[in-house]
Amino acid sequence: MIFDTHAHYDDEAFDGDRKTLLASMPENGVGCIVDVGASMESCRRVLGLTEEYPFIYGAIGVHPSETEKLTEQDMQWLREKAAAPKVVAIGEIGLDYHWSTPERDIQKKWFERQLALASQVRLPVIIHSRDAARDTLEILKGWQKDKTRGVIHCFAYTREVAREYLDMDYYFGIGGVLTFKNARRLLEAAEYIPLNRILLETDCPYLAPEPYRGRRNQSVWLDFVAGKLAQIKGVTKRQALEQTWQNGVDFYGISDPASQK
Repeated sequence: MIFDTHAHYDDEAFDGDRKTLLASMPENGVGCIVDVGASMESCRRVLGLTEEYPFIYGAIGVHPSETEKLTEQDMQWLREKAAAPKVVAIGEIGLDYHWSTPERDIQKKWFERQLALASQVRLPVIIHSRDAARDTLEILKGWQKDKTRGVIHCFAYTREVAREYLDMDYYFGIGGVLTFKNARRLLEAAEYIPLNRILLETDCPYLAPEPYRGRRNQSVWLDFVAGKLAQIKGVTKRQALEQTWQNGVDFYGISDPASQK
């Protein structure tokens, strides 16, 4: 069965057929999904999905691109909602230097604040890091004394950066990009990263794998990513799916998602 460890089914891209699509997941081999917040508004929608679907769990947090207007009142709300029974992580949080705004100091402030929140509520963190490898590593290394588990979402850095995160016992989110023809750097990193540290993720509606690249992504298509990962690791696709399922269970601390398998 497929464990999609990072999805955005709360996104408006699914407004037209969300119910139908999600209802079809179990019969199409998807046993568990973690829907991940990116803004305060999306976190509210995430919580609604966790209440509606037994196989959907949630992460709440604010993406770096949405941090400019954050307040301490928002942090208090996140802390309260983190106690909900199906909230399993704080995320996605981090740094994104691809765009010029928000200012980097603002991103860093709220990244560190949300890391502190994760420590307080004792939940894993989902880290977004785009064009910000050095600053992300520096902040996370400084946070080690208070850490919980962490995953580098949509890992896109080098094997050398992967080594540094492995030294800190992090997990790595890998999705459709692994199937792209121009993904040489990720292929090299995936060869290096132990299979028991890889989480399969869609980041849907984004980053659909080949042969669906460019279309709206969905969890069922992780089957193609699992096939590519199995090829890289020299195992069967079933073994890749079983191991990444267990990795997701271990990372998020979900006690019995097997009931959905």
